[in-house]
Amino acid sequence: MPSAPIIRPARADELDALLRIHRLAFGEEEEAILVRRLLVDSTAQPCVSLVALVEGELAGHVLFTRAALVGEDETRIALLAPLAVAPPAQKQGIGGALTQAGIAVLRAQGVELVFVLGHPSYYPRHGFVPAGELGFEAPYPIPAKDAGAWMVQALWTGLIGKVRGRVVPAKALRRPEYWRE
Repeated sequence: MPSAPIIRPARADELDALLRIHRLAFGEEEEAILVRRLLVDSTAQPCVSLVALVEGELAGHVLFTRAALVGEDETRIALLAPLAVAPPAQKQGIGGALTQAGIAVLRAQGVELVFVLGHPSYYPRHGFVPAGELGFEAPYPIPAKDAGAWMVQALWTGLIGKVRGRVVPAKALRRPEYWRE
């Protein structure tokens, strides 16, 4: 049985390796291109970029970037996108460990809400709930059949129900094609 993953901040010299993880996990180049763009996008900063190591090898990566909530200048929010685990390391809890570690870092930084457009059966296991029914609009309309894929997690109690609005992501994520589940 593999050892528990070690989660730590990604280093600049690991960029090629973590982009490779995204290519392998998604079977295409799109997410790797997005990660590269987000890491240099000043509107995405500060970002939280974490890697998972299993037996000394990079096995996963998660990226959380800054976002804004229209009309709520004081509310600090982040967007989880993307999360990737190399196929041989999937279904071992690495994605969840990366997600939880990132949320802990964001909480320590004072971030209040984290959003994700992702698989509606995966992210609720890590504390996410449907965002649309709570008054949070995605940057672009989400088709009704995929409404459950737009999710939020409050990192502080009492915030849900007090704030609402449309999420504005970093410039690199302001493309409608990124908002289709």
